[in-house]
Amino acid sequence: MRDSSRKISLVGLLQAAAIVTVVFSLFTGLDIPHYAIELFSHFRLQYFVASLLLLGVFLYLGNRLYIGALIIVAAFNASLVFPWYYAEEDAARDTTIKLIHANVHSSNTEYQRLVDFIALEQPDLFFLQEVNAAWVAGTQGLLPDYPYSYIEAREGNFGIAAFSRIPFDSVGHVESPPLNYPTIFATLKTGKATVTLISTHPEIPVKPALYAARNEQLSSIAALVTKTPGKLVLIGDFNASIWDAKFRELERATGLKNARRGFGILPSWPTFMPFAMIPIDHALVSPDISVMDVRTGNNIGSDHLPLIVTLSLPR
Repeated sequence: MRDSSRKISLVGLLQAAAIVTVVFSLFTGLDIPHYAIELFSHFRLQYFVASLLLLGVFLYLGNRLYIGALIIVAAFNASLVFPWYYAEEDAARDTTIKLIHANVHSSNTEYQRLVDFIALEQPDLFFLQEVNAAWVAGTQGLLPDYPYSYIEAREGNFGIAAFSRIPFDSVGHVESPPLNYPTIFATLKTGKATVTLISTHPEIPVKPALYAARNEQLSSIAALVTKTPGKLVLIGDFNASIWDAKFRELERATGLKNARRGFGILPSWPTFMPFAMIPIDHALVSPDISVMDVRTGNNIGSDHLPLIVTLSLPR
């Protein structure tokens, strides 16, 4: 009787796991505008893996009901995961530029890891987020190689900075509504191409007020992009994944393409829970900018991995 009880208990747990996977997979695909539902939409890759594993278990157990439900859910999750690994290859243009975005995490004190990472990757320019006074001091060693910089340091998690080897034509920041978090707005010329670069970092949408604040900032960024002519790169920690309804709304509103497409999911946060990592750090570019490479970088002691983007721009 003990062995039978254990078997029933194990099967029951597996059935519960299958039900949770099915419900969360389908319910988060409905684009219901609620912060809690959208928080669970970010784990599409995990739902896909779970649905495949559970499908294998129930194929072994021979339970047709669960097999059928899990086949449907696995296919649904696959339709939202696989396209990120396939895209037409962009043609190389006239000028190549390498950018890095890194949310350094304001409480991270491993400044040298960032310095070493930048020295290794040798980007043309890079953006940092969650920059406070301590991080300003910790990145002084980067200034000789990146003499053109703009830093809006703030205590807390929403300071921001840009460092470049290429002179800026203009650089500054706007106070993004509703919380007046700084968004860097810069222009520079590389080769014969002039490009606008915007780096932003909205709120973490973990409760209704913060969810509304993040959405308002994303909407303000969309408005900023649409009134900015020419070649443009939008980069940052958006606190929204590629499956988030509001993030997809931003993509539609701006007409920008996600640089990730064709290079994979590239989860970037949280580094302290590798099995639960999700893609919330992004680079979006104008359609006439070619994406040569996108990848995540080395762990710099932050809860985010850096995002490394190589672009090719027409004249």
